[in-house]
Amino acid sequence: MTETITSRPVRTGPPATPALGGLGLFTVLLAAALPLVDFFIVNVALPTIGTDLSASEAVLELVVAGYGVAYAVLLVLGGRLGDLFGRRRLFLGGMAAFGLTSLACGLAPDAWTLVAARGAQGASAAAMLPQVLATIQATTSGPRRAKAMGLYGATAGLSMVAGQILGGVLVAADLAGTGWRSVFLVNVPVVLAGLFLAARAVPETRSARPEPVDVPGTFLLAASILTLLVPLTEGRAAGWPLWTWLSLAAFPFAAAAFYAVERRADRTGRTPLVPPSLFAIVPLRRGLLLIVPFSIGFSGFMFVIAVALQQGAGLGPVAAGLALAPLAVVFFLFSLAGPRLVARYGTRVVPTGAALQGVGLALMTLAAWRSWPDLGLVELLPGAAVTGAGQALQLPVIFRVVLSEVPPVRAGVGSGVMITTQQSSLALGVATLGTLFLSLAPGMGMRDALVTTLLVQLAAVALTGLLALRLPRTID
Repeated sequence: MTETITSRPVRTGPPATPALGGLGLFTVLLAAALPLVDFFIVNVALPTIGTDLSASEAVLELVVAGYGVAYAVLLVLGGRLGDLFGRRRLFLGGMAAFGLTSLACGLAPDAWTLVAARGAQGASAAAMLPQVLATIQATTSGPRRAKAMGLYGATAGLSMVAGQILGGVLVAADLAGTGWRSVFLVNVPVVLAGLFLAARAVPETRSARPEPVDVPGTFLLAASILTLLVPLTEGRAAGWPLWTWLSLAAFPFAAAAFYAVERRADRTGRTPLVPPSLFAIVPLRRGLLLIVPFSIGFSGFMFVIAVALQQGAGLGPVAAGLALAPLAVVFFLFSLAGPRLVARYGTRVVPTGAALQGVGLALMTLAAWRSWPDLGLVELLPGAAVTGAGQALQLPVIFRVVLSEVPPVRAGVGSGVMITTQQSSLALGVATLGTLFLSLAPGMGMRDALVTTLLVQLAAVALTGLLALRLPRTID
C-alpha cells in the first residue's frame, strides 16, 4: 500500500502587516486631534492666562510659539524614530508624555514654567503624531486608505476650529475653579482613554529597512526652523531687537546648509533625515506647496479673529469661540462628502474649495466692515459657513495627494515631512498675519486692521487655488 503525502506550499517573505481596524482608526484619529486642538485651544485663553500669571505679551506669545516651534522642529525626527523602533511603541510613549506635559501645563505656578511645559508638550506631540499617518499608510490600502485619509483630513480641520471653541467654553466654565488651567487638564483623561484603546487596537508596524538617525540633518533642520519662526513670533512684542534681525539673516544660510548636507547624504547612499529624492514624487512636492499658504491663512485667521472679537468687539471667550461654530459644523459635513466627490471629480474639488473659501472670506470681510463693533455669530455666520465648506474640500484631499505615492517603507519620513510643513506653516501664520494685525491695530483701529488682514489672507487663498490647478487629476 502506497501512502500519498500531500505537501502544502510554504509561504515565504515577510509576515503580512496587520490591518488597522475601526477601533484602531478611531484611536489614532483621536491622537491626531490632540496636538491640533492644543495649538488653537490657548488662543481665547491667553488674556486670562496673562492676568492670572502676570505675564507680558512677549511671554504669552512664547506660550503659543514654544509649543509650535518644538512641535515643528522634532516632527521629522519623530517619524524616523517610529520607522526605526516601531510606530506603536513611539505612539504610546508620545501619547503618555503628552498627557504628563499637559498636566504640567495645567499645574504651572508661573508663566515661565508654563512656557517650558508647553515646549515639552510640543516635543511629545512630535513623537506621537507622525505615527498616526505612518500607521495608516502601512496598514491600509485602496478604498480603506482613501477613507482613512479622508477622515484624517476631516479630523485635522475640525480639531483646529473645535480647539478654539472648546478653549472659550472651558475658560468660561471655570470647572472646579481651574479657569484657564482646564484647557490643558482636559487632555489627561483623553490621553488615559487613548492609551487604553491603543494598547488593544493599534498594530505594531515599522519600516522594513529602518534607517539610523541623521544627527547633522536634525540639528540643521532645527536651526532652520528656529532662526525663522522665533524672531517672527517674538519680534514685534520684543520691539525687534538686534537678535531678531541676526536670526532672520541666518535663516537662509541654515536652510542652505541643511539642503547641502541632506543632498550629499542622499547621493552617497547614507540616510538623510529628509531625503531630497523624496521630492521627486510629484504629488508630494505639489501637495506640500499647497499646504503652506493654506495653513498660514488658516492659523493666522484663527488667531486674529480670536483677538479681534475679544479685544475689539468686546465678546467673552465663549461668544468668541462659538462665533466660528458654523465653520466647524459645515467643515465636518462637507468633509464627509469629500471622498465621494474626489472619486467622481478628482482633485478638481481643491480649486473649487479654494474658490468657495475665497467667497466666504469676502463675506466675513464685508461683515466686519459693515457691522463693527457688533460682530458675532449672526454677522459672521454666512461667511463662516461658506469658508468651512471650502476648507473641507481642500485639506483632506491635499493630505491624500501628498502621501498618495510615498512607498510604505518611507511612510514615517513622508508623514513627518508633511506634518512639519503643516505645523511650521501654522506657526508662521500666527507669526506673520498675527504680527500684521497687531501692528496695524494701534494706528488703523481694530476694524480696519482686521479687514486688511482678511484681505491679505484672501490673497493666500487665491494662491492656493492657482497651485491646485497643477495637482494630478486622480489620486489613489
